[in-house]
Amino acid sequence: MKRFATVIGLALTTLFLMGPVDARSTVSYVGKAAPEISAGKWYNTSPLSLSKLKGKVVVVEFWATWCGPCVKSIPHLKEIHSKYSSKGVVLVSLSGESAAEVTPFVKDKGMTYAVGAESETSEKYSVTGIPHAVVVGRDGKVAWEGHPMNGLDQAIEAALK
Repeated sequence: MKRFATVIGLALTTLFLMGPVDARSTVSYVGKAAPEISAGKWYNTSPLSLSKLKGKVVVVEFWATWCGPCVKSIPHLKEIHSKYSSKGVVLVSLSGESAAEVTPFVKDKGMTYAVGAESETSEKYSVTGIPHAVVVGRDGKVAWEGHPMNGLDQAIEAALK
């Protein structure tokens, strides 16, 4: 029994340290109108809104500077931005953290895509775990949501068709 408890303890510790494997919101927004986005401070862009981006495919990614899996996904997000921005895809990463926390992080990590700090948008999407990404189609409806390292590329390709 002691060995079983040790194995379970190690498994739970590993899962805790890894962070969310497949972050989901508690409510699925797929097929529904995407809630509006906002941030108190913007980087690499003027203030954005989905209404201003109507007709484009938009990837909204929720993250935090302290989130290990979020940090691990940044190189992938940079690739997505590089690969798809010329095709009309807009990548927007939103954090609820203060500008004081986000500003040096954006510079240090070389995040050249649109980033917003002091955002409460994750609440509008019922996000319970990060990183979490949402693909908004040209029609303004949510086409996909999930972990940015698990199916995001395919979702963007599908939204572009």
